[in-house]
Amino acid sequence: MTFGMQAEIEADASNALLQRAAGGDREAFSQLFRREAGRLLGVARRIVRRPELAEDVVQDAFVAAWRSAAQFDPARGNARAWLITIVRNRALNFLRDRARLDFHEPASLELLDERHGEAMHAFRLLPESDALKECLGRLDDQKREAILLCYVVGMSHAEAASKIKAPLGTVKAWVRRGMLALQECLS
Repeated sequence: MTFGMQAEIEADASNALLQRAAGGDREAFSQLFRREAGRLLGVARRIVRRPELAEDVVQDAFVAAWRSAAQFDPARGNARAWLITIVRNRALNFLRDRARLDFHEPASLELLDERHGEAMHAFRLLPESDALKECLGRLDDQKREAILLCYVVGMSHAEAASKIKAPLGTVKAWVRRGMLALQECLS
């Protein structure tokens, strides 16, 4: 048997399993999962670059495939290509959404706590006669904290938002407005 014939047999088997799954056959869908999940995991890993996130993408893709199995048309392509397209789209959506989020490993969260303390300590160490301390003192607590976290210890806006437990957009606005107020105060 040639490689082309073997691939065609596998494609036909996956097509049949997906068509059975479209009729509500859970066992067929389970077999399809066992047959295709490893390959799809490889596709997702190449896109998202983190194994644990790739697993989430593949799981999400299979849930979507189960829900939309009736839309699969073997005349337009094979089940494997259909599943790869779903995984690819889910992975790209994940990356796009992730650009708005910032994920941290547990060890890095401990560093955020330490850096938060450094920012507040740096503010307290400023001499009372320093114009910067006076101007920072005039700001709302949240704006001051956001500015100190971003500019004193170098946290990203997302890290600061995580530490302050506020939405990212809100923290960005606090930093922007606080910096404008500081510029006005110091000029």
